[in-house]
Amino acid sequence: MEGRPRAQIAGLAGSAHSIMNRFIGRLALQQRVLPTYRAPFFDLLASSCDGGMSLFTGLPRASEGIATTDQLTIAKYQTGKNIHLFGGSLYLCYQQGLMNWLKEWNPDALIVEANPRYLSTSSAVKWMHAQDKPVIGWGLGAPPVSGLREKRRIGFLQQFDAMIAYSQRGADEYASYGFPLDRLFVAHNSVSPSPTWEMPNRPDAFGDRPCVLFVGRLQFRKNVDLLIGACAEIQDVRLVIVGDGPEREALEELAAEIYPSAEFAGAKHGEELQALFAEADLFVLPGTGGLAVQEAMSYGLPVIVAQGDGTQDDLVRKENGWQIPPDDFEALVSTMKDALSDVARLRRMGEESFRIVKEEINIGKMVDVFVTALNSTGE
Repeated sequence: MEGRPRAQIAGLAGSAHSIMNRFIGRLALQQRVLPTYRAPFFDLLASSCDGGMSLFTGLPRASEGIATTDQLTIAKYQTGKNIHLFGGSLYLCYQQGLMNWLKEWNPDALIVEANPRYLSTSSAVKWMHAQDKPVIGWGLGAPPVSGLREKRRIGFLQQFDAMIAYSQRGADEYASYGFPLDRLFVAHNSVSPSPTWEMPNRPDAFGDRPCVLFVGRLQFRKNVDLLIGACAEIQDVRLVIVGDGPEREALEELAAEIYPSAEFAGAKHGEELQALFAEADLFVLPGTGGLAVQEAMSYGLPVIVAQGDGTQDDLVRKENGWQIPPDDFEALVSTMKDALSDVARLRRMGEESFRIVKEEINIGKMVDVFVTALNSTGE
């Protein structure tokens, strides 16, 4: 990568394309599971494929707690059988039925999750290449490894005709293993369309007290306990916690003890959730995950998020929010105090959040990059 402009990695992904950018062929796409939040993206991508699109996926392990769906309105859908092997760092998955589906659909191009733990992927890639058809890998990135693991990773990446990364960090990692820059694309991970509504008009000063909002599943990795503790430390903050999950009872008990004014709204959707976004002054996600971050930004909210796998790096910038070390209570407290100390700055940051999801990071832009990558393999 030395001497090469970083912007070249994103290639066409960084430029503005119309949603009318189209793939003239038939597309096949493999996923280990189909999370509910991903369905709108796949339907939008299918609508950009003149030959249609078929998705192959299986079910997660029950312990994963992933909400899945089979409700696709445009994309075709084929359920296979995921055979889950081992667990943790040794986890492997074999997707039974993948090859039968692929041969029956007989696509012009295939997109697969670029994860070497999925054992059936290599057979699908070999079959496509035997038909002289391209395969694109799609993934988070590839953190540094050395020795034999590095050689295996390079070999794994070399089987793909192009790579789509969720973030610029992920693209940089693929490039560090020698993947050609002109075949790397960045499709910023998105779950929301570009907002069609106006950004809420917030006053120049807080009301009785600033409103801090959390939206998400109440589970241990979300670190909502740290958020409750931070509000207890700061005081005079309206804390609204939206969502449900296995940790709700424990969190309510904690709040009753150290911050009784915390409001547990339960799961909210539609207009009820929109109203809560509009009332808030700051969105905070102190743990991992965070599908609601983009939704919060679409309502003009500045955000505080924990650093993670790089997918937040392009979304949360110094102009619209803060990234803090995960599990760092002191950093959360000091960042919240800083955020709430200047209302005018907070409002400007909210405006930038809205602009980012309106113009740069949304499922329409994500589809555009996928289609550009697909079309590049035929050049």
